[in-house]
Amino acid sequence: MKRMLFAAVLMSMFFSGYQTVFAQSDEPTIYVIKKGDTLWGLSDRFLKDPFYWPNLWERNQQQITNPHLIFPGQKLRIYPDRIEVEEAPGVKGMEGRTEAAKETKEMKAIDEKVAQEKSFSVNGGEGFLLEKDLKPSGVIIATSQNRQIVGQDDIVYTDIGNVQGGKVGERFSIFKQMEAVKHPVTNDVLGYRVVPQGVLQLTEMEETTSKAIISRSFMETGVGAYLMPYREQKREVSLRASDKELTGYIVETLTGNKQIAVGDVVYLDLGKAHGIKTGNMLYVVRDVEPEQKLFDFRSLGKLPPEVLGAVVVVETGENTSTALVVKSIDTIYRGDRVELKKSK
Repeated sequence: MKRMLFAAVLMSMFFSGYQTVFAQSDEPTIYVIKKGDTLWGLSDRFLKDPFYWPNLWERNQQQITNPHLIFPGQKLRIYPDRIEVEEAPGVKGMEGRTEAAKETKEMKAIDEKVAQEKSFSVNGGEGFLLEKDLKPSGVIIATSQNRQIVGQDDIVYTDIGNVQGGKVGERFSIFKQMEAVKHPVTNDVLGYRVVPQGVLQLTEMEETTSKAIISRSFMETGVGAYLMPYREQKREVSLRASDKELTGYIVETLTGNKQIAVGDVVYLDLGKAHGIKTGNMLYVVRDVEPEQKLFDFRSLGKLPPEVLGAVVVVETGENTSTALVVKSIDTIYRGDRVELKKSK
């Protein structure tokens, strides 16, 4: 039975240095995929470019119908400027084993080191959408000496007390509520954009209130800021295969900007209720339409979508999620479509 491997694949259209990996030759190097290989790792290894994805998918859509999957036994033909994929062979009986052994012998000159899966770092400042049914744990109700703005090491007061189950030493994340976020297609309100401002720690407790110190500050805060349960700020998010296929939209960004690039934080209209998980990678796509003056669009039918980039989910809510843009081939915009492919 073929074991399917999760391929953490985001590959760029071009990379200036990959021509030097192999000597210029019309004859490709043949590589047989083994357990543990990923397209991300193989592209990094052979082309020195782990982001070599759109070209690879575009050229091999019959062989890689699902861009997340490759199979042990599939052959790669590696050229100086590209990788091509062959169908995974059916290895059966003694003849198949002999052929596999022959292929392995031919590949002795290639380093057998297995590529590690890709992971992404988050620092807790990514924010999220405060969905309509999600209520904050508390609010900053006063500051020391009635200061208008406060930052790290400053004293504040909250409405979290013993009655609410608060405890000395407990930490909360501080957020500022921004504008309502509407879905780009349905115009329904999904929630409110919230900007992370820092972390506070409770130091003294009363029945319904508490004193706290701001232990970490992303930006200055003040009275009225929301408090949410704290979770580890700096962490690594590893890519994770999906058992579902989903389609959604980029509905907002952390900064509120409409144009989006690599490193930006975006919010999606997909959450736990839809089956999305932290570590899932989605491709940002846009429909391609023929020139209306030259072609009858209805007779041509649907064209393959244009792949614009990819995002990785770093936080999930019930109906929305936070994602990091890890690849951008072209400008991405708020309202662009995202697709999650299933790993069978």
